[in-house]
Amino acid sequence: MPLDFTAIDFETANSSPASACSVGLVRVRDGKVVATAGWLIRPPAGHDEFQEWNIKIHGIRPHDVRSAASWTEQFVDLCDFAGSDVLVAHNAGFDLNVLRRASEATAVSCPPYRSLCSLQVARKVYDLDSYRLPRAAEAAGFTGFSHHDALADALACAHIVMDAARRLAVPDVFALASALQLRVTEPAVAAPERAVA
Repeated sequence: MPLDFTAIDFETANSSPASACSVGLVRVRDGKVVATAGWLIRPPAGHDEFQEWNIKIHGIRPHDVRSAASWTEQFVDLCDFAGSDVLVAHNAGFDLNVLRRASEATAVSCPPYRSLCSLQVARKVYDLDSYRLPRAAEAAGFTGFSHHDALADALACAHIVMDAARRLAVPDVFALASALQLRVTEPAVAAPERAVA
C-alpha cells in the first residue's frame, strides 16, 4: 500500500470548533504532493463572530469571508478532495473536531474519517525543544512557510509525515503509525439502538 493521505488544516473565527473560516488540503500519493486546495469559509450562523485573538493569529477578518462559500456550500468540495483518505493534521483532534462540529452546526452528514496526528509523529521522530508546527516542519526540511495560513500549514503537516515515512522506510501511514506505536484513529461509531419489546 503506498503512502497516500490528505493533510488538512482549519483556521477558526473564534473559540467554537464549529467556526471554521478557512481550510487547507494537500493530497499525497505515493509519498509525493500531487494536489493542493484551500479556500475561505463563511462560518456557520451562530458561530460566525470573529474574536480579536483569532484574527491576530490568522489575519482573517469578517469582511474577508463575507462572499465566501458557507460550510454547507463548500463541504462537498472538501469531501471530494479528501475522498476516503486518512486525514493527517498537526494536533489532529482539533481539526477533526472542527470538521465534526461545523457539520453538526449545519446538519451536514460528516463522513467517518480516519486520522493520524503529525504532532504525535513529530514527537516520536524528532528530538526538538518544541513540536509546534514551524519547528517540526523545519526538522522535516520544510521551511519558510506562512504559519496559520491553512494551506501552508497543511503542506507543512504533509511534509512531516512524508519525512517520517522516509526516515523509517515504511510504505504507508498505517505502517508509520505502527512503527511509532501510534494509531490511525477510527471514527466513533454510535451503538445501534436497541428495540424495545
